Amino acid sequence: MKYEELMSNFSWDKVVKSFDWNVEERFNMAHECCDKWADDPKRVAFYWEDEAGSTDVWTYKRLKEESNRLANAFTALGIRKGDRVGGLSGKDMELILTVLATWKIGAIYVPMFTAFGPEALKYRLQDSGCKILVTNQEQAKKIENEEINSELLLIDGVTKEGLTFWEFVGLFSNEHETEPTSINDPSVIQYTSGSTGLPKGAVWSHKILISSYPYLRYAIGISDDDMFFGGADLGWAFGLMNCTLCPLNFGISILVYKGPFNVEKYYHLLEKYKVTNFAYAPTAYRMMMASGSDLVKQHNFHIKKLTSAGEPLNAEVVRFFKDHFGREIYDHYGSTETGMIVNNYNVTDMAVKPGSMGLPSPGFTIALLDEDGNPVKDGDAGQIVVDTTAFPYFFLGYWQDSEKTAEKIKGKWFYSGDLASKDDDGYFWFQGRADDIISSAGYRIGPFEVESSLIEHPAVAEAAVIGKPDPTKGEIVKAYVVLKPGFEGTDTLGAELSAFVKNKLSKHQYPREVEFVEELPKTPSGKIQRFILKQANMQTTN
Repeated sequence: MKYEELMSNFSWDKVVKSFDWNVEERFNMAHECCDKWADDPKRVAFYWEDEAGSTDVWTYKRLKEESNRLANAFTALGIRKGDRVGGLSGKDMELILTVLATWKIGAIYVPMFTAFGPEALKYRLQDSGCKILVTNQEQAKKIENEEINSELLLIDGVTKEGLTFWEFVGLFSNEHETEPTSINDPSVIQYTSGSTGLPKGAVWSHKILISSYPYLRYAIGISDDDMFFGGADLGWAFGLMNCTLCPLNFGISILVYKGPFNVEKYYHLLEKYKVTNFAYAPTAYRMMMASGSDLVKQHNFHIKKLTSAGEPLNAEVVRFFKDHFGREIYDHYGSTETGMIVNNYNVTDMAVKPGSMGLPSPGFTIALLDEDGNPVKDGDAGQIVVDTTAFPYFFLGYWQDSEKTAEKIKGKWFYSGDLASKDDDGYFWFQGRADDIISSAGYRIGPFEVESSLIEHPAVAEAAVIGKPDPTKGEIVKAYVVLKPGFEGTDTLGAELSAFVKNKLSKHQYPREVEFVEELPKTPSGKIQRFILKQANMQTTN
């Protein structure tokens, strides 16, 4: 299929009719992603495996029944429509059940990342007003000394009555009537970092499943007979929705692996489960290339489609997969608030231009605008904007922050904060961020949270954080630190500061490089000018 044919034949009316419920009357992602497929007792939803080699198989029927039990358990615990339910664990099936059960009662799911430290977790729990947090003992220890209002339900612990998670859930019926939410009811609060201020809770409506249809069907290229494997963590938007929940809408089987990324292990999984459709971050693909072609030759793969998202892929990686897997990696672009809107499409015969984000998604209206809101010429950089009046727009604003929401919307356009240019063929090319977001190994890291953590160290007077180019991770976090009198900027202190942030925030946010400076560049009003630090860093690097 040609891209032009895909665009001309696309219709939201056809997409809407593909769902089980009449979306004009009611729409709930839990029903569309799980329950509608449960009548077939043999249809497999998940193949689950962990690092130790333990395995489990979850049919849609089993998924429906156990998520029904958990939904009834949540109701018994006082969770109601509109309440917030947090999830914090690795790739456990209990976590996936938590998401489905939350939606089934009309509550709002709040994903969290296991690498977060006490402060990051406390902020998200308090800001969202989570009524309950489903987690494990390891994660619970991080917040045991914090004033948290959320009730904890441990998947590997016991309740107040001495029951294990499964004993407690087993008390309840496997029959449950899913809340008939609308497409515009809130479903998820996904926290996203900005360059200023604390992380913002982006609220998605249930419509996100409909809006994601063209991305999943055409860009990732999901077919009805696919065996799909997406490696991203469920604490992040891409892992939660595009790698786990949304693909279920097509009734396919998905591999879920609980364990760290290891090239040999992933090759083993790809072969063992005959994965046909694979999606992961550029860092993983770079590591696979670095492991060499000999390792590839030791396996018999069935992969037909490869997807990458998070940051641009370089040409060398794309060529490696074309040469050794017989398939180019199709790069995709999106954001927490917009969904995946510029992509290379696995179902088309479009030419893949390594480094390019691709072409606009069917059904979306996007543009590249300058600072005055005017379209830029081809070849010039403009900010990527999305039409908020068009059907697929699912973003309900930032949780309890109308001011921040208003800052991102001008007229009918939502401003993504990312810059891109367009070539003569209509392909988009990522140019950078309009703000100071750091993109490291697919993670979006806001400097403010890292800087705030650094300043809490007794030796630090001021701190500024930027992204430093890195061949493996895309960028690493680099900190510029002004010390208080009496402290000396040594390598030992630099390592101490990195560990300090790592323990307080997360394993992906800490500065991997610390440079001590006498002062930081600032505007007359006192705002740190990070772009000056970026420029100085580039000059030093070159």
